[in-house]
Amino acid sequence: MPNTCGPTRIGRRQRVTVAVAACAATALALGVGLGRSSAAAAPVCSPTASAQLAAWSPDTARAVAYAHQRRGDISFEVRAHGRLWGYRSHHVVVTASVLKAMLLVAYLDLPSVRNRGLARADIALLTPMIRRSDNTAATLVRGIVGDRRLVALAHRVGMRNFRPAAIWGLSQTTADDQALFFLRIDAYIAPRHRSYALAQLASIIPAQRWGIGRVSVPGWTVYFKGGWGSGTGRVDHQVALLVHGCNRVSVAVMTMGDGTHAYGKQSLYGVFVRLLVHLPRYPPTRPAG
Repeated sequence: MPNTCGPTRIGRRQRVTVAVAACAATALALGVGLGRSSAAAAPVCSPTASAQLAAWSPDTARAVAYAHQRRGDISFEVRAHGRLWGYRSHHVVVTASVLKAMLLVAYLDLPSVRNRGLARADIALLTPMIRRSDNTAATLVRGIVGDRRLVALAHRVGMRNFRPAAIWGLSQTTADDQALFFLRIDAYIAPRHRSYALAQLASIIPAQRWGIGRVSVPGWTVYFKGGWGSGTGRVDHQVALLVHGCNRVSVAVMTMGDGTHAYGKQSLYGVFVRLLVHLPRYPPTRPAG
């Protein structure tokens, strides 16, 4: 399968029109602001911000050049407003703990959970699984959710390479799968639980906020999940959704064979910061009310 290494080529004016229309459609479809209750107003669609993002593209050339200088196995994909850019983005890797975002979504969509408030037992599993990447909690959630629901979620998203494994961290995925998933992750979460789920992805503990967690993107809210091979350097991944109003950018950076966890974290930061260096910056968004 060919790798995607550039955006769909359309005219700038057409890109702006498409971007604004897509942004409005997203707001109407979801009817909910990210990180707020399901009853909140739709996110504000700024024509100026949408036009700026439509004219933006990640600096894939610099990111690829950097990847070539690093040891290990690096792949990535960026998605924004119906366009995508990638480097080896269909290269299959093991999920490690990025699977926990899928486990979170699948759990919150269980028939026994989706239409009720979350109990203490639910929160005791899900919050540590995401915020501090607790493996015991993830194993329990996987036992409750099962492979069938994970596969059903992957099909719903349109993932083409996801395969569950008996050891959940060895499940298979690609940067393309994960960037696609994170771009509209809230659409796959039961509406009642969107605010809670997104709050977890926005509140990763400080000790695990490396890579994208150290990249300055003023005006954007960052939701992300990382995965790493217990500090061995075998796996270091991060998948992120960046949101400004109704404008969205998803980025998945996957690395394997880094040698050490410290080296893998440095590779993640280096790729993310190069991809996002020219992302439009905005004044911090003030919370409503």
